[in-house]
Amino acid sequence: MPHQPVAPAKRNFARSLRRGMTEAEGRLWQELRDRRLDGIKFRRQVPFGRFIADFVCIEAGLIIEVDGSQHADSDSDRSRDAELKVRGFRVLRLWNDDVLRDMNAVCDTIIAYVRDISLQPWR
Repeated sequence: MPHQPVAPAKRNFARSLRRGMTEAEGRLWQELRDRRLDGIKFRRQVPFGRFIADFVCIEAGLIIEVDGSQHADSDSDRSRDAELKVRGFRVLRLWNDDVLRDMNAVCDTIIAYVRDISLQPWR
């Protein structure tokens, strides 16, 4: 996955998203930052083409999106995921409620997807 330049406007927008994370994103970031989760390196609010991924583990080719109910059965999310898949990423979508209610299960799921690149997201 070669590095591609990011437009300054996209980079600035990603920075604003880092400052304004949702509660669920903020809580998950506390688990993921500084290799706290099983020594795995994650970055947050990373631009990829016309999209910005919530969290990414480059080494595992895994993007994690933390979604609210507005993302249920979303055509735009399917299109976005397909484009990111072409770039070599798997997209794991987690519900806000799951992150807020059962962080242990969420972390176990993330570790499993990072450690086993054959796992494919279920939604």
